[in-house]
Amino acid sequence: MTVLKTNSLTIGYINRGKTKTVQSDLNLSVDRGELVCLIGPNGSGKSTLLRTLAGLQQPLSGKSFVNSRNVQDISLKERARLIALVLTDRIEIEHATVRSVVAMGRHPHTNWWGNVRGDTLQFVEEALNMMHLQDKAAQLMTELSDGERQRVTIAKAFVQDTPIVILDEPTAHLDLPNRVEIMLLLHKMAHETGKTIILSTHELDMALQAADKVWLMTSGGGVEVGVPEDLVLNGKFNEAFQSDNFVFNPANGNFSMNYKPHRQVSVKGNKMRMYWTLRALARAGYEAVEKTNPLVIIEDDCWRIGPEKYDSIEELLIGLSNTVHHAD
Repeated sequence: MTVLKTNSLTIGYINRGKTKTVQSDLNLSVDRGELVCLIGPNGSGKSTLLRTLAGLQQPLSGKSFVNSRNVQDISLKERARLIALVLTDRIEIEHATVRSVVAMGRHPHTNWWGNVRGDTLQFVEEALNMMHLQDKAAQLMTELSDGERQRVTIAKAFVQDTPIVILDEPTAHLDLPNRVEIMLLLHKMAHETGKTIILSTHELDMALQAADKVWLMTSGGGVEVGVPEDLVLNGKFNEAFQSDNFVFNPANGNFSMNYKPHRQVSVKGNKMRMYWTLRALARAGYEAVEKTNPLVIIEDDCWRIGPEKYDSIEELLIGLSNTVHHAD
């Protein structure tokens, strides 16, 4: 079931009387229970699109709909019951505990007197459990790490109990373990609760792994939509991120720095160790080609060039350098 869609949506902003169009004529849709990752180069309009979808920013033209209703026609309070928005701003509330901050997400469900429904405690406990915050519930926000703080903001969005959750760079400034955990938790939230989750990210490798759909924005205009693997195989992903400085490898979904080789070498042997060997060789300025010398043979526990044996890649690079200089 389609939860959110746009109709000929044009986004941008007006500054000093001048209109700046960022993206135009966007026709997008997302279904219940999907995790959509919005990716694209800087300046392509990711944050502008999210703010427009959430109703924080007026579209230049066209419309966006939630449950078939025009977002701009929905009151702020009712919109807060449909869309939870998580921005990159840090929550700074003195003396606030994790549980009290998460409970703030129930604000759209309070009555005129500020009283909440009786199920608030249940929502809060479910959110704390889902975000692995049970043991942190009584702690102050000021005592948390960045990763824990981000999980609190997502838990707060969860208890808001909206069908749609929109997040702008939820993994920004986090280390790798926390980035992975946040993406897994969001994937779990979408699939287990049926919420529609749309997030922008620069974590291209994680987006390729976690997203049900990718909205791939291009700086030249337009959004490519599809399953991540389809966008890789049809070349759209590579087109969006073309650069002289790096190369996208569709075989494994990784980006590699585009070094300028000045030597050639042949490599064969252990497939599992091949990737890391080739990476080190490229960094050292070697291009791997067939049927040339020197020949590097990768074995299960070492590397060989002719009769010489090397126990690490570091030793291999030194030996290879000596071999090439000797040949010169």
